[in-house]
Amino acid sequence: MDKNRIEGAAKELKGTIKEAAGKLTGNSKLEAEGKVDKAAGEVQSAVGKGKDAVKNAVK
Repeated sequence: MDKNRIEGAAKELKGTIKEAAGKLTGNSKLEAEGKVDKAAGEVQSAVGKGKDAVKNAVK
């Protein structure tokens, strides 16, 4: 499993938590930061999945 997948999943979780905290407290800046972190995590996770797919195809 590629480290990008793990780091991406962690960023997604962090973003989800920040987004929820922003909604709960009415802090739109925190909510927006959470959405950005979440999207960045999804991209990083997708990159990791792609690398894993290439590694598996080469084997």
